[in-house]
Amino acid sequence: MNFEYTEKSKELQARVDAFMKEHIFPLEYDYFEFTENNPWKVYPEIERLKKLAKDAGLWNLFLPEEYGKLSPGLTNLEYAPLAALMGRVIWSSQVFNCSAPDTGNMEVLAKFGTPAQQEKWLKPLMDGDIRSAFLMTEPQVASSDATNIETSIVKDGDEYVINGRKWWSSGVMHPQSKIYIVMGKTDPEAQRHVQQSMILVPADTEGVNVIRPLRVYGTYESPEGHAEVELNNVRVPADNLLVGEGSGFAIAQGRLGPGRIHHCMRLIGAADRALDLMCKRVAERTTFGKQVAQYSSIRQEIAKSRCDIEQARLLTLAAADKIDRFGIKEAKDLVAMIKIVVPSMTCKVVDRAIQMHGGMGVGQDTPLSGFWIYARAIRIADGPDEVHMYQLGRNTIKQHLL
Repeated sequence: MNFEYTEKSKELQARVDAFMKEHIFPLEYDYFEFTENNPWKVYPEIERLKKLAKDAGLWNLFLPEEYGKLSPGLTNLEYAPLAALMGRVIWSSQVFNCSAPDTGNMEVLAKFGTPAQQEKWLKPLMDGDIRSAFLMTEPQVASSDATNIETSIVKDGDEYVINGRKWWSSGVMHPQSKIYIVMGKTDPEAQRHVQQSMILVPADTEGVNVIRPLRVYGTYESPEGHAEVELNNVRVPADNLLVGEGSGFAIAQGRLGPGRIHHCMRLIGAADRALDLMCKRVAERTTFGKQVAQYSSIRQEIAKSRCDIEQARLLTLAAADKIDRFGIKEAKDLVAMIKIVVPSMTCKVVDRAIQMHGGMGVGQDTPLSGFWIYARAIRIADGPDEVHMYQLGRNTIKQHLL
């Protein structure tokens, strides 16, 4: 395992870092103020920033080289540090067209979409002209087990009819969200892992009803947001089905692997930023006549934070490297490990930073509260910690019994 970054990755890291410093950081808090006071509206500077990123060649960096001409030619390992740089400002990845759920949806369309589906939906997504949403989780079942999904997708002539209720549907609330990828069951009687299918549903289809936006720890995460959505006799052409009936579970597994690398590296970037902020804070403050940075307990917390971050970074790079060399199936245990380790690590590091900032740490004058919400939510998103630990423990026991 050689995690020395390639020259291509190093050069892109320098360019992304420079772009962030020149264009993103100066607007960080202005973005938060706008979205807080204007829910479900797009920050006015976003389109200008996206054009700057596109013109600078810092666009769609996430799509792995296996996708040929659609990809900028990076491996997951080469992209990973770029995601970490973007993670230092919680909203910045959208500027580079590298934000969830669009990245996962674009990868699904690039890998599984027909030429017609790609022309209609993938092209405008990759151009940054529209946004998308992913509808999988349901309120009535434990959706971390995708075989529990109850939404029905029933063939009726040359159409499919969809009925069900979804929630935590990422991206639905964005005003530019035009296409949903919906997971449901086409054959409840089939074997457990081939009952599910994925289908494309345009946002304006009759019968698609957004019930309500959902708050994450009291915030709407505008403008993308999450929503509860009712699908009431939604009819779409049969050609909107992805791959074929029974392929949903396999598509979901392929979608989540690289996506977890992206989330984890962005979280590592957030932890990096939290460490930077806590070091600056303790160097600036005094208590009881002594610089805060001089207290042994403070130095220990900072040292632990640095260790925690670097361990998580190396584990995530190992997962990215294994996906690149052997594919997602062979990397599944490492991917489970990072999903367990990284969000919890970020929560701990950010919490230390909040504590060192005192009252300032819980307010809007630092990005720390947003980082903590993001990290804490990811401990549930894409499957809660307990599911990954259950599966990883099961696989580990099997390996040691061979």
